[in-house]
Amino acid sequence: MKYVIAIPDGAADEPADFPERRSPLAAAAKPMMDSLADCGVVAFAQNVPEGLSPGSDVACLSIFGYNPAEIYTGRAPLEAASMGVDLKNDVAFRCNLVTIENGAMKEFTAGHISTPEAAQIIEALNESLASDGVCFHTGVQYRHIMQSPPDSGRVACTPPHDILDRPIEGYLPSGESQDFVRNMMERSRAVLADHPVNRARVAAGKPPATQIWLWGQGTAPRLKPYSERIGLTGGVISAVDLIKGIGTLAGLEIVEVEGATGLPDTNYEGKAEAALDVLTRHDLVFIHVESTDEMGHAGDYKRKTSCVADFDQRMLRIVVEGLRERGEEFRLVLLPDHPTPVKLRTHTNQPVPFLLYDSRDGGAKGSAGYSEDAVRSRSETVIKGHCLLDILTGRMPLNDATM
Repeated sequence: MKYVIAIPDGAADEPADFPERRSPLAAAAKPMMDSLADCGVVAFAQNVPEGLSPGSDVACLSIFGYNPAEIYTGRAPLEAASMGVDLKNDVAFRCNLVTIENGAMKEFTAGHISTPEAAQIIEALNESLASDGVCFHTGVQYRHIMQSPPDSGRVACTPPHDILDRPIEGYLPSGESQDFVRNMMERSRAVLADHPVNRARVAAGKPPATQIWLWGQGTAPRLKPYSERIGLTGGVISAVDLIKGIGTLAGLEIVEVEGATGLPDTNYEGKAEAALDVLTRHDLVFIHVESTDEMGHAGDYKRKTSCVADFDQRMLRIVVEGLRERGEEFRLVLLPDHPTPVKLRTHTNQPVPFLLYDSRDGGAKGSAGYSEDAVRSRSETVIKGHCLLDILTGRMPLNDATM
């Protein structure tokens, strides 16, 4: 038996915000998702436990089968694990390159700055701001890590994607370590102000990276590897360090796919072929796509809908048809980690619709397809998200995981 976990990040939305309740999941042409849902089991998953923020860190820990309420320490240390950073007892901060304009958060991605551009900026930050116990690590595009002393993490920080177009003054870090964190953010402005990368971006009509924004801090978590957790091996396919970091800590193979960007231009077909390859040597594969979430943050309904369709036809279809052609028996779960409503342009902690498909089952169980309302028309059941892995692998009945 092979197992597939497919995650269209942030794809869920709020149907009431759209004419005729046509959310991106409802409006997208997605025949594969619809057919799998109609032949499978559908319900809702609460991936974000009460009291935790609805970030992809918390939600994806749940999807990977870990209870965030028990093991979550912060987003940044998960990403640091993907980058091979040995934190020891240090704190990791997520370090976004952002664009602040007239005192407001204009771009939490610095206009989706490229990784080569960002690498030059991170090098400059290390030259100017690194000191004993403080250093910067280059990640992907706008997403990076600052490593700092153990006592630096006693602070409350706001994710920059939660304050788009808002004045930053009311959202600066606060708490015992706020002076240190605010000082690093403030000093970064001078480093970036006349950086050659920013001069070139401005000349090309692109947003400059005006400063760093620190958030998501924490110390290294301890996750039980899958070999002990469920006795299976697996692989992870994603363009995002966060997802790869969870996979690394879970003892899974991290598979790099050329052209995987985390944006609508990502290599969907390459991810599908990589997933099929992973399943020739492992029991399980996670396939994560970030583009749906990015378009939710952008408030772009049309492109979010298009990304759902691309996920379905350019990736999911290839995986399912490939397994069928090989005669493989497989079970598949598909779900977003959290909603990213285009109206709000940030995450919410609402339950997300999921489908569970077993290739050994025959016959239709429904006819509404897969969307928020379609699933609700068949089931109001809400399960604990961190139980989904055990449900998928047959270690727990679905009824035992209900809220």
